[in-house]
Formats: sequence, C-alpha cells, structure tokens
Amino acid sequence: MAIPQKIITRKDEITAKFFDLLERHFEEILSGKCDKMYKIKDFAALLFIHPTHFSNTIKLTTGYSPCHFAEERTMVEARKMLSETPLSIAEISYKLTFNEPTNFTKFFKSFEGVTPKQFRKKL
Repeated sequence: MAIPQKIITRKDEITAKFFDLLERHFEEILSGKCDKMYKIKDFAALLFIHPTHFSNTIKLTTGYSPCHFAEERTMVEARKMLSETPLSIAEISYKLTFNEPTNFTKFFKSFEGVTPKQFRKKL
C-alpha cells in the first residue's frame, strides 16, 4: 500500500517549518533576545504537534533527530565565534546558552575532538 501524498507533504511541511524555526531561534540567541536553547517539546509546541510525533517525523524525513540539527547549528556558530571573534571562551559559551563554560567545553570537545582553546590555537 502506497503512502498517501497528503501524509508525505505534511512530513515535509513539518520538517521545513522546523528548520525555519531553528534558524530564527538561533538568530534570537545570537542577537541576545533569547538566552535559552529550545528543547524538542518547545519546537513541537510551536508547530502544534506532540513532541514524539515531531521527533519521529524529523527523524523519518531526514534520518537524524531534531537534537542533531540543533547541536550541529551550535557547533557552526561556536567554530565561527572561535575563529572570527576575540570573545573569550566563557563569553562564547554564555552567548550559545550554556550555563557554564565547562559544559560548553565538554560539548565542543565531543564534536570536534579538541577543546575550544585547542581549536583556537590551531587557527
């Protein structure tokens, strides 16, 4: 039995809206209008769907969880700030909504394999 086109279209619509919301959320974070990172339930609420349905839809459409995209977007900004700004690592961590610079360092190292300080030195 084939999947009805309406269902396929709705999946794609949810995914596209998620990426749009994620981008706008990062713009708010970087401009200082927001100091907390949205969770899956926050994105789902903005799309008026259940968090489980939201997460399953994104994963079905892209092959990755919504968290993967938020983490990747955070890493893009972290690398950019470390390479293009004189901000301290602590300032960058707070700007990217981390409560403590040590949490940012652990997060960064888990993706990049080096600490933010080591990353900056390599540049």
